Amino acid sequence: MPTPPKLTAEQRQAALIKAAHVRRVRAEVKARLKMGTLTLGEVLTQADDDEVIAKIKVLSILESLPTIGKVRARRTMEKLSIAESRRLSGLGTKQRAALLGEFS
Repeated sequence: MPTPPKLTAEQRQAALIKAAHVRRVRAEVKARLKMGTLTLGEVLTQADDDEVIAKIKVLSILESLPTIGKVRARRTMEKLSIAESRRLSGLGTKQRAALLGEFS
């Protein structure tokens, strides 16, 4: 197992702040999806401009949609030939269109 990089106290603190910000943004996006104030199409559009949102896994986003559970999200991704490890930034145009067609 590789050893972690040696960081100064300032670098470590900056990394912790950045990680907390990323977690907060991801949680907010998923919560807004769950409440219905944000649509899948809007999330995909935001992912084009925001690197934090683009790094969210597709499976996590689908599971956050109202009335979509873990099983349906996985089955849909399998049906659309999208790997479970795929992130929003890695979706192709056909995969995006298929997701929007499935969940809009």
